[in-house]
Amino acid sequence: MLKALGGRIRSVPDIVEVGGMGLQRFIEGQTLGSLHRSGTVVPDVFGRQITDLFRQLVAIDPTALEVERRCEAQDRPDDGDTQGFLERLVHFTEHRVYEHNADRFEELFQELGLNAGCFSHLRKHVSGLKKRPFCLLHADLHRENFIVDAEQRLWTIDWELAMVGDPLYDLATHLHLMRYPARQARAVVRQWCTTVEAVRPHSSNGWQDDLRRLVDYKKAQSAFTDVIRTALVLGAIEQVGWRHFVPAAFRLRAILADAAGALGVELVPGPRRIVMALMRWCGRHGSVLAAEC
Repeated sequence: MLKALGGRIRSVPDIVEVGGMGLQRFIEGQTLGSLHRSGTVVPDVFGRQITDLFRQLVAIDPTALEVERRCEAQDRPDDGDTQGFLERLVHFTEHRVYEHNADRFEELFQELGLNAGCFSHLRKHVSGLKKRPFCLLHADLHRENFIVDAEQRLWTIDWELAMVGDPLYDLATHLHLMRYPARQARAVVRQWCTTVEAVRPHSSNGWQDDLRRLVDYKKAQSAFTDVIRTALVLGAIEQVGWRHFVPAAFRLRAILADAAGALGVELVPGPRRIVMALMRWCGRHGSVLAAEC
């Protein structure tokens, strides 16, 4: 795909042919996240480059990309069918994240207030999206996927999740992952709307209501993926103890609280209940609990 872009995305490192293989040129630098951690202001010199990346993405007509699409036919909604696009994302979260991992994690999900019924509520919560013309999406634009070189140029890496779809979804994912301070987040949204409308009219159609819905989907998705990720990390620690469980529980509590409205969770468990649920999961899956537990 990166070859097919043919230089239309300027922040993608060049592809070099070596022995019949295409290798991406190494960019020497630091991640944006290592320079400006999550939750802090991103300097304008980088913000302008991120806005320009969105401009380049929305300018790409998906039908002009000579790349074989690997997704199934049902995962290819018609151009502009933003509701159909989001439904396939919800379907993936329900079946490939929740159900696929139910054997190992369903009891933990239940203890944390997450169950199959959450997806019915989520679908209602995110319904009613306006139509927007589809474009190429990166779908994972966070601080660790931007490399800053010695000349303050921003390079975009990790295109594995790239897809064709709703341009507003790319913005929603970006906002969710970047954790901009509130004032800067509002400025980013304004700049994005102005930029994409100038390139492809109607790309920001309905953003006032739909951006919230899409961000809420990302919060709901994170509730499931972060529970799994947290449990696996704790389960891999030799002699896991309170010093591991407590900070993990506070992080999960915040994530679950953020997702509660979208998932219809009426009572979010407190940190102590989350600690106990994680300890039980680790115990069931062979972890050695430290004596302090």
